[in-house]
Amino acid sequence: MQVHYQELGQLPAFKNAVITIGTFDGVHLGHQQIITQLKEEAKAINGESVIISFYPHPRSVIAGTNSDVKLLTTLEEKIELLNISGIDHLVIIPFNLAFANQTAEEYISQFLVKLFHPHTIIIGYDHRFGKNRVGDYQLLVDFGKELGFAVKEIPEHILNEVVISSTKIRKALLNKDISTANKFLGYAYFFEGVVIKGNQLGRTIGYPTANLEINSTEKLIPGNGVYAVHASILEENNRSSVLKGMMNIGVRPTIDGILRLIEVNLFDFDQDIYDNLLKVSIHSMLREEQKFSGLAALKEQLGVDKNNAQLALNN
Repeated sequence: MQVHYQELGQLPAFKNAVITIGTFDGVHLGHQQIITQLKEEAKAINGESVIISFYPHPRSVIAGTNSDVKLLTTLEEKIELLNISGIDHLVIIPFNLAFANQTAEEYISQFLVKLFHPHTIIIGYDHRFGKNRVGDYQLLVDFGKELGFAVKEIPEHILNEVVISSTKIRKALLNKDISTANKFLGYAYFFEGVVIKGNQLGRTIGYPTANLEINSTEKLIPGNGVYAVHASILEENNRSSVLKGMMNIGVRPTIDGILRLIEVNLFDFDQDIYDNLLKVSIHSMLREEQKFSGLAALKEQLGVDKNNAQLALNN
């Protein structure tokens, strides 16, 4: 897959481009149905599949400082997942107010046609575009007849599935229902964070943790609790084997109950990984975060958590 970002004046001459447009946040199973249709249409005409997406998220630009957008995937994560999906091109459009204020006609002629020369555009019946969102499916069809491109509709049931899936995934993650989230995603929900120094209290009770700093403020973090996870250490041009572990998201009520932290205890692992990037994939939730009578009681519970996590991950 070729990725084109902030180089819109240097896009290649696409071969019989079959394009679709969307945020594709999460690249979940609903999105995968659209991608399958896109690839099949491109293969049928010996063309190239092209996804047009946006960064930053359009809603965050339009809402400005009032934005509360939480994303299932960062830009880098979305690129990784779309690469796995097997499309030919991903074009990331730098989204800003100037782009949003194009008229619908300019959007079609000066953006879609001028830059992509599409053979076919695959879009939902409810897709809206241009200033004040006045452009619609029928306008694309009308322009297609004039400018020589076809327009095909994404079936309504697939569009509904995309919307329903995205809503269910976000709600499930916030409610710590990992099995539901992972079912609709088609993979284990994951995030990445830089390992930073904490107060190293875990070492004193036999459960050292990697404290994670998440770079993206838009990334959706699941609700507080203890989870069974897989993790891998991302170093330059290198990734460790997958490690098993458990993770706590929360305020550590037994210790101080103030700051919300993300702490990962990796099983059978004892190396200094400060400043490295850790990718964490969430397998299942183990329990709610709770306050214990002291460190001895906490240590006892962590032993139970580790055993439960190992059982869950082995299964």
